[in-house]
Amino acid sequence: MTETTAAEVMAELAALEDPKTRKVNEKHGDDHGVHLSKLRALAKRLKTQQELARQLWETDDTAARLLAILICRPKAFERDELDVMLREARTPKVHGWLVNYVVKKNPHSEQLRLAWFSDPDPVVASAGWALTTERVTKKPEGLDLAGLLDTIEAQMRDAPDRLQWAMNECLGHIGIEHAEYSARAIDIGERLEVLKDYPTPPGCTSPFAPIWIAEMLRRQHDK
Repeated sequence: MTETTAAEVMAELAALEDPKTRKVNEKHGDDHGVHLSKLRALAKRLKTQQELARQLWETDDTAARLLAILICRPKAFERDELDVMLREARTPKVHGWLVNYVVKKNPHSEQLRLAWFSDPDPVVASAGWALTTERVTKKPEGLDLAGLLDTIEAQMRDAPDRLQWAMNECLGHIGIEHAEYSARAIDIGERLEVLKDYPTPPGCTSPFAPIWIAEMLRRQHDK
């Protein structure tokens, strides 16, 4: 399918549209009805096609953009191009996939992390925090972890949902990955009570930082 056109792909996506899937996705803010397993199967068939990915992104269709992310070359995007794409992302799934599957693999990821971290748009800032969490876990050298905890302590409770979630993930990973900050991270979580009552399915770990950190540390200890 190396010569597949964007129009042909859009027609195939339309044929995969399922009303029940759309209904479930829309509850999470994602306006598409293509089951992700079918989307991934289509991406596997198309293989990597950077130009097609760019054309699909330009449609502003959520399923097409998710597919674009799966078939693009993450390292081929320029810094400013990714900045525009993030601000255009609209839906949580497109935003999350773009950060995790593309930006994290792009050579400009650190520049974008710094640019987005304090952006006045909380959704853009949440991407900066997600990239910061990546560094907390994989490359913490040079990060001011105590300063990050100060910011989380001061801002997380009143932050908009997606930014709050990203800050909470950073808090959790600081507590889990860096033993010297575990007690403080748990204390911040206990006092702010962010996500304390988040509905957690049986067998899953709560995203409430004190519970999450304690459980991950217990697992590390038991290994």
